[in-house]
Amino acid sequence: MKAIRFGEFGGPEVLRLVDTDTPDPGPGQVRLRVVAAAVNPIDYKIRSGSMAGVFTTRLPATPGAEAAGVVDAVGDGVGHLAVGDEAFGFTDTGGYAEYALASTVVRKPEELSFEEAAALSLVAETAQRTLDLLALAAGETVLIHGAAGGVGTAAVQLALARGARVVGTASPARHSALRALGVTPVAYGNGLVARVREVAPDGIDAVLDTAGKGALPDSVELRGGTADRIVTIADPAAAEYGVVYSSRAVRDIGQLGEHARLAAEGRLRIPVAEVFPLADAGRAQDASEHGHAPGKLVLKP
Repeated sequence: MKAIRFGEFGGPEVLRLVDTDTPDPGPGQVRLRVVAAAVNPIDYKIRSGSMAGVFTTRLPATPGAEAAGVVDAVGDGVGHLAVGDEAFGFTDTGGYAEYALASTVVRKPEELSFEEAAALSLVAETAQRTLDLLALAAGETVLIHGAAGGVGTAAVQLALARGARVVGTASPARHSALRALGVTPVAYGNGLVARVREVAPDGIDAVLDTAGKGALPDSVELRGGTADRIVTIADPAAAEYGVVYSSRAVRDIGQLGEHARLAAEGRLRIPVAEVFPLADAGRAQDASEHGHAPGKLVLKP
């Protein structure tokens, strides 16, 4: 099969399209014929070596935490999927390939394209995990930084599904899209505290930072000088402000199934900004690192 591999840490140029053996599923795994694989910021961070101090990456490695495709083979103990089923979820062997093994995977709703399904798993998991850490409840007001990004878009929809009110920071060009989702948008940058207080005079109950743009001091001020109920997934200065930094994904098949249900109902959708051929994985990762696409980037083998 064709797959993207890197045998050393470095820039996008270390990514190579190679021929490699097609893997066989073990117990609890299915093999997906990959139709679409999502590109996430964690991919270029792992490839660059900047995550080497966080966890070990065995080289050579195939990037890609999530994919959607057609079940091609089924390992022992898998009862919820069969050969020929359309499925999506987290990969065990890397999604940047023609075939991938997966154990946390569920049936793809017919309402979602393969590209939309490939883009859903990781951002929805991250949004769910962080909103749970915030203990966000109906009737509360949450401030979400980076509300128009991948995780931000998922968090906005899941927060609204809980009955919360959402105030979201984003560039003015994204405000109309956020309003369409039911968000009260505000511009980030100087004067943020005053702008948020103007639209949320009763205060902010919780803050989720998905952008890492230095908004933690303002967030603490908006929370009345406390770091309580503030979570970031992107700002390395979290400890300096006593803020919780959450980065460890939890692969839960029940949660993934719930996100699939919400997506099928139209209550959780992640826009796809651009689709790249598999051979252009380096260009896709470069766009992920330096671009500002209004949605997820996807590879197609």
